[in-house]
Amino acid sequence: MSKKKKFYVEQNETIDQCLERMKKEGYVPVRRMEQPVFKEEVINGQKKYTPIGQEIVFEGILIP
Repeated sequence: MSKKKKFYVEQNETIDQCLERMKKEGYVPVRRMEQPVFKEEVINGQKKYTPIGQEIVFEGILIP
C-alpha cells in the first residue's frame, strides 16, 4: 500500500464528501490542488480555449 494517494472530487460530490471518503480509506489530506478545465473550440479557423469548470484534487498520506 502506498503512503500517498490522490483523491479527486467527483462530479456531484461535495468537498466534505471527498474528505470523508479519504478518512474512510485511512488517509488525511496534506495538500489541495485546483486546476481549471478548458473546452477547445474552433472559431473562424482559430482554436480558442474556454474555461468550463474546475478540478479539485486532494493529496493524502496514510494515517499512522
